[in-house]
Amino acid sequence: MTAPFANTAHATGVLAGTLIENTATATYQSGSTTGSVTSNKVTVKVDELLDVAVATLSTAPATANSEPAVLIYSVTNSGNGPEAFNLAADPKISGNGFDGTIKSVVLDSNSNGIYDPGVDTVLTAGALATPVLSPDKSVKVFVLVDLPAGATDAQTSQVRLTATSQTGSGTPGTSFAGKGEGGGDAVVGLTTASANSLAALVASLANITLTKSATILDPFGTAKPVPGAVVTYSLAAKVTGSGTLDGLHVVDTIPDGTTYVPGSLKLDASALTDGADGDAGVGSSSGIDVTLGKITGGTTRTVAFSVKIN
Repeated sequence: MTAPFANTAHATGVLAGTLIENTATATYQSGSTTGSVTSNKVTVKVDELLDVAVATLSTAPATANSEPAVLIYSVTNSGNGPEAFNLAADPKISGNGFDGTIKSVVLDSNSNGIYDPGVDTVLTAGALATPVLSPDKSVKVFVLVDLPAGATDAQTSQVRLTATSQTGSGTPGTSFAGKGEGGGDAVVGLTTASANSLAALVASLANITLTKSATILDPFGTAKPVPGAVVTYSLAAKVTGSGTLDGLHVVDTIPDGTTYVPGSLKLDASALTDGADGDAGVGSSSGIDVTLGKITGGTTRTVAFSVKIN
């Protein structure tokens, strides 16, 4: 008795819905006569195996600051039939320094592995799912995470992305009658038809301290705060942390009983003009305003100006 085994298994096994057909042959001899007979054909339709794999593609913690962190995952259909998978992102993981806020879950529409705002598909609440994936096919998923209030610089956190078969999940071997590809059953594989992976993010924030000091030069060459003495104020803006501050301004008013000294405004010892022109500062009888813009942690900028005691 012989049976042909010509099919070669794919990485996911024989595709769901495939018909495996088999007949047997018996040969015999009766006296001087030889002959053969063929059995009936037995057909087995391969059931769909429900399996999935989720992997984190971010090789280092993603940075979260004023912009959300972008975490990258891969969801792979490791079953043997076409299947879509429901997605769930969970930021509440034991051991987190902070629990981020999920801003959005996004599919990598152009398959370039880079989050492209306005190009990639943002999934809506109630419809967080992959498209139908063929066996062995993957899709990249971006999870965008905002920092919560109270997070501090260099704190770390993790977010878990879970993918679950839309047909069903559960204990391996659980069967869903007639739910498989081609009308066969769908059977839960060893992954329980649900898998997850953790990706990390780190808070990158900056803080600022503003220290004000004053020096006095009176008309007699000493440091007495008498009428006619010039007071020079120095404002040191020290930025610390691993992040950046955006839109930083240093502003001060001219104290009562004094008069602004025109042309005295400086930034890091470089003179600024008083008018609203191309440089960073404005100085007038009411006060000064110096635009520092975007400042990274580990930087100190110093603004100075002078007034005369009336």
